[in-house]
Amino acid sequence: MIDTTRHQGLRNILANELAQKGIKDKNVLQAIRTIPRHLFLNSSFEDKAYQDIAFPIASGQTISRPHTVAFQTELLQMKSGQKVLEIGTGSGYQSAILVFLGAKLYTIERQAELFKKTNIFLTKKLGYVPKKMILGDGYKGLIEEAPFNRIIVTAGAPSVPHQLLSQLAIGGRLVIPIGEITQVMTTFDRLSEKEFHKEEYGHFAFVPMLERIKTRVG
Repeated sequence: MIDTTRHQGLRNILANELAQKGIKDKNVLQAIRTIPRHLFLNSSFEDKAYQDIAFPIASGQTISRPHTVAFQTELLQMKSGQKVLEIGTGSGYQSAILVFLGAKLYTIERQAELFKKTNIFLTKKLGYVPKKMILGDGYKGLIEEAPFNRIIVTAGAPSVPHQLLSQLAIGGRLVIPIGEITQVMTTFDRLSEKEFHKEEYGHFAFVPMLERIKTRVG
């Protein structure tokens, strides 16, 4: 759990690189400068933790490229204090960024191994504490806590889960990568009870979104 001035300097370089790649939200860039990404990775990857690349983590999952994390977070257009549902806790890096930005965060993870590890690491060691961490099926969302101002999906879905759309508050936004082999980053803004506005923002590569597990809160 060591975070040195060298690590901080590397984060500043990374944030500057992301700004050059088009990330404009200063709060998102400040989150990248602040959150110690190297602590979310296996120590063997520490020297490359602040490069703009993805890395494997437990259970066959990955921690996304910093640009992907920043891009999704910027698309979310989240305001501090808003109620946010995250599908795919993974390593907890995206979760930490959302909590840093002031989200009232509810986050769901499908893989039991990752859920246990991240629950301890994120809340007890780093102190970025979501409102709830849930082991469960992200396709179902979290109906008992809906509606949400924002929903972010950090795994590739073959199509948009209608249960997630139904759990958006009116005026809310869903950010989700949609596709089988590669995904198109897509936003859905809920305009009314039955009306949504859809926008697409280019191709990305995510691990697939998984389902069919009983829900457990941690």
